[in-house]
Amino acid sequence: MKFLATHIFSDDLPRSRILTALLVLVLGYLFTAPFLFPGARSLNVAATIGVYLVLVGSFDLLLGYCGIVSFAHAMFYGIGAYGVAISLGKFGPSWSSLFIGAGAAMVLSTVLSILMALISLRVKAIFYTMTTMAVASAFSALVMRLNTVTGGDDGRNFSVPESLTPGFELFENEFFGTLINGKLITYYMVLFSAILLFLLMLRIVNSRFGRVLEAIRENEFRAEAIGYRTLYYKLAINTVSALIATAAGVLMALWLRYVGPQTTVGFNVMLNILLMAVIGGLGTVYGAVLGVVVFTVAENYLQLLLQKIGPLTTGVPVLEHLLQPDRWLLWFGLVFVLAVYFFPTGIVGNLREKARLRLNGEPSRPHQTV
Repeated sequence: MKFLATHIFSDDLPRSRILTALLVLVLGYLFTAPFLFPGARSLNVAATIGVYLVLVGSFDLLLGYCGIVSFAHAMFYGIGAYGVAISLGKFGPSWSSLFIGAGAAMVLSTVLSILMALISLRVKAIFYTMTTMAVASAFSALVMRLNTVTGGDDGRNFSVPESLTPGFELFENEFFGTLINGKLITYYMVLFSAILLFLLMLRIVNSRFGRVLEAIRENEFRAEAIGYRTLYYKLAINTVSALIATAAGVLMALWLRYVGPQTTVGFNVMLNILLMAVIGGLGTVYGAVLGVVVFTVAENYLQLLLQKIGPLTTGVPVLEHLLQPDRWLLWFGLVFVLAVYFFPTGIVGNLREKARLRLNGEPSRPHQTV
């Protein structure tokens, strides 16, 4: 059993009992959410977690493992979503249209990622970062202007294959009190796809290729001096990361049956990706899971919590205004600052460090700030 688990997780087990328990808890929630937590909001939160753990994990391949800062990640995510939406809208809600849209999106993402890499990865990292920001901004402007194709600022709705629609029923009878319809089929299709892509990312970072990426992150000059063509490795991970982000966009489009600039290519999406990666822990694929869960749960339920707590503070001078539901971003920002202060290496990095110290019999080190 241990050999099987080690093989599946690419010899990169969580290495922390607390982290293992948290990951099992998240996995259990994702698999049972449709049955234990009925309701549109709960199911949407679970699906969002599944999609974003792929998106944030693919971003971590660049920043956490190779040290490349890219602001174009949301663009590739949007390419996947718009590719499926445009194809299904133009050719009809069929599986062939879905595969055509996804394939075209993959080709476009591959071409763009290679071009950006060839143009700017030869120079210092800041130039690559600026290039990705410029390309992402141009793509976002293009999406807004092509109203007839993308729907502009309003986005576009589209139909999916019949077996993925809420009206499709796989069985007449309910299963554990839940009807097995197209919406549930879509959810589990998204979930299993996300798990497979997550395991693929684990395989990548724990291969010889992944070790070279870490060497480039630590000291690119030294990695090149011992014989590695660092440009080729950076080009490869840039393309792989873009393709996985595109796949995440395809999954989100299928789940929402809608695409729009604010949900795909907006700068707020890129900012959210960065926040999730930092909270979970850079350089750890597992960090994407916890970072996404913390952010998504806070985004969806913190405002509801403030709606319930707010009336209890009526009449209290300052607290009454601070606990207004529309101030949820303030509290989330505070949580983020505290998380970065107390967990500078992210949640996963902190848990693994504590596990390592406990295994070696060393006392816990006090928190240090620079």
